[in-house]
Parts: sequence; C-alpha cells; structure tokens
Amino acid sequence: MATGVYEHIREAIVRGELAPGEALGEVALARRFGTSRTPVREALHRLEIEAIVERTSRGVRVRVSSPEEILDIYEVRITLESSAAKLAATRATDLDRVRLRAAQESMAAVGDSPVERADTNRVFHEAIWQASHSPTLVDLLHRLNVHLIRYPSTTLAHGDRWAEVLREHEELLAAIDARDADLAHRIAEAHMTGARDVRLRMYAESDVGPA
Repeated sequence: MATGVYEHIREAIVRGELAPGEALGEVALARRFGTSRTPVREALHRLEIEAIVERTSRGVRVRVSSPEEILDIYEVRITLESSAAKLAATRATDLDRVRLRAAQESMAAVGDSPVERADTNRVFHEAIWQASHSPTLVDLLHRLNVHLIRYPSTTLAHGDRWAEVLREHEELLAAIDARDADLAHRIAEAHMTGARDVRLRMYAESDVGPA
C-alpha cells in the first residue's frame, strides 16, 4: 500500500496537481488517496530522500526550485548525456541503431500534445543511454531523472523548441551512424545546453518557477 501511495503522490507532483510550495498534510493526503496516515508518512519520507518534497518548520511541502538548482541539475545532465552519446557512437549495435531510428520516427509522428512529446523524447534519450552500453552511466542518468520530474512542464512545448529538438536528434543520429564520437559528444552537449537555456527562460516567465 505504501508503494501505491508513493506513486500516487509522485504522479500528482509530476502532473502539477500538487504545485511547488504546496503543503502536503498527512491527513489531507490520506483522505485524498483513501488510506491511513502511515503509508502517507512513509511515502513522504521516500519523496524527501529523492528531493521531490522538502521539510520546513511548518511541515512537508512540494520542493521549490531555484535557478541555481536548475543550473546544477542541467550541468550534470549535459555532462552525462554527452558522454552517453559519445559512447553510443562507438558502441552502438545494429539493433541499437534500429531502436534509435524507431524512437526518432515516433517523435516525428507526434502532434502538439506536450505529454506525448515528453514521452517520446524520453524514449529516444533512453535509447541513447542503452546504446552507450555503460551500466554505470545509465544508472546515473536514471538517478538524475528523479530530480527532473519536479518540472512537469516540458521544455518541448516552449516556442519552436520541438522543431529544434527533431533537427538536433537527426544530427546526433547521423554522427552515431558515422561512428564520429567527438561530433556526437558536441551535438549532445549543445542539445542539452539548449534544453537548459529553455528551462531557465521558462522559470523566468513563471511566477512559481519552472513547473
């Protein structure tokens, strides 16, 4: 039951139903999800460890982000994603390339839905991670992704970012197909730097941060 409550609260935060800074009272959450306070307390403790919620003098709330934190997360992400792309260029198998092309085609077929854009983009990037054939790198990227779920509004719905992403992915696939590790690294680095810059603009345009 505790795992189910954890997933429900986490999903509510991801979808923006529980906004940054919103108080998370055990009684209210227990009533909302039809459970007792004990599994709610356990779920909040787990979410606190993952830095998705934070404890204040007034109780627990959805964690509020800052531009400094966004920069920190994305600096690490830029390093890891570009490293994965570099390794994929030298280690990707024929099957990896088929999966990458299928992921890119799925992205190109998506319409205006921010959720579908985010989902297909995640599949593409996870395919890059797998093509790196580095279990340690894949593990680190999955761990980093936990921090990113606190930003439910995707950068892919901002301005003309979607078109840029599709173009940059094509360039990255070409570099991987050519086994040009240095080029793949540079493209992925620029790609993720662009994502960081869009996220910061979204933060600046919002009264409550990037969510």
